[in-house]
Amino acid sequence: MIEQALADLTSENAETRSAAVAILIEKGDASLIPKLDEIRATADRAVRQAIKPVVDLLKNRANLSSELPDYRRSAASDIASTGRREAIAWLQAAAAKEEVWWVRYTMEESANLLELRSGDPSAKLAAVKKLGELRSQNSVTLLQELIDAGKLAEATDEQKSLASTAMASVSQIEAWSTKANIIETIFRGISLSSILLIMSLGLAIVFGLMGVINMAHGELMMIGAYATFITQQAFIAWLPPESFDWYFPVSLPLAFLASFGAGWLLEATVIRFLYGRLLETLLATWGVSLILMQSARVYFGDLTAVIAPQSLRGGAQVMVGVYLPYNRIFIIILSIVCVVGIYYMLFRSNLGMRVRAVTQNRNMSACLGIPTRKVDSYTFAFASGLAGIAGWALTMVGNVDPGLGQNYIVDAFMVVVTGGVGKLAGTIWASLGIGGLNKVIEPFTGAVYGKVFILVGVILFLQWRPSGLFAAKGRSADA
Repeated sequence: MIEQALADLTSENAETRSAAVAILIEKGDASLIPKLDEIRATADRAVRQAIKPVVDLLKNRANLSSELPDYRRSAASDIASTGRREAIAWLQAAAAKEEVWWVRYTMEESANLLELRSGDPSAKLAAVKKLGELRSQNSVTLLQELIDAGKLAEATDEQKSLASTAMASVSQIEAWSTKANIIETIFRGISLSSILLIMSLGLAIVFGLMGVINMAHGELMMIGAYATFITQQAFIAWLPPESFDWYFPVSLPLAFLASFGAGWLLEATVIRFLYGRLLETLLATWGVSLILMQSARVYFGDLTAVIAPQSLRGGAQVMVGVYLPYNRIFIIILSIVCVVGIYYMLFRSNLGMRVRAVTQNRNMSACLGIPTRKVDSYTFAFASGLAGIAGWALTMVGNVDPGLGQNYIVDAFMVVVTGGVGKLAGTIWASLGIGGLNKVIEPFTGAVYGKVFILVGVILFLQWRPSGLFAAKGRSADA
């Protein structure tokens, strides 16, 4: 029978070819693919068009048993798009032994989507109910067609019953979709807050504890991002492809050290002579930021990209309609690690004690033998290194370009000022508030107006609490 079906594929009769296609699909044997490819290579256009869907369907059936979950899920989705009801049994059998829930979900969803094409009213009704229980967003269009058919004047009782059930299923899907959107909005808000927090931590130390307005802080972050890009290119050029993913952990200390060194040089040549002169510091560091941006544009061009390591590609399907990218989860975890590390550095180490002593009373610290100049230099360089870590992390969520730091510097200053200058806890809460509100407002107002409303909100808040969430302490407060 199979040999005859293969022979019939080249028939000039369209009905004969269709019958042969049905037989081959019913057989569902992936070992037939080489033979089908051989026939397609020498056949005319009509035969190639008849064979292609068969080959695709057989490949997808083979992929239903792949070792890779992504392949199994993709195969199930592709099978649903073919509209071939013969594949329902394949999907049901694969779902019965599937262990990964989100892959099993896709298989069940695909089987029921195909069942909607059934001529059996009871099977179609069961599929409509099941799709509602699955909260299948992919089925809304088909369910809406059933609802519209049931509203027609000539609709039968059977169509009206289907329409009523479809309406209930659509209501279930829409209610769940609203919940899923809320969860994803919260996650996106936390993710943006984490990015702002990483960016703001170094700025909080420089601006809050040292009383320096560093407009080049964003460019120090840019240096960390370019250090990551250079490390990636070095791995591509000099190391075997299988070691490529190691570029990302290797680039972390390099990004920190590159920004640390740039910050140390900036403090030694510019900042050291401008302590206590906020306007001059602002203008000088703004000029430095322009020099750094133009230098990056000359040497690297306007746009470069960092390829994410394999472990940070894709995401986790935590529930129906809620997909959390691994790179965003990584940044959230990184922000927590950074906060814990800075807390222990400032409040549980000898260096942190010296930094706080110089911040609270510089003259007394000098009298007690603390080298205040060195503390200033190391503190500024460490804060710059934190900006480098922020740049390292941000390569996972966007391109690297000379204006990278400018995208976050204003928001970072708002976080530091709103949280309370020099207060670590205030920086954390302010980043959560500003990042979360940004993602809540953005869908309604757009990105630009969303930032405008946030800025207005921060200004009004500071009118009410000029010192921010927490009162400032340190050199700037003493002044």
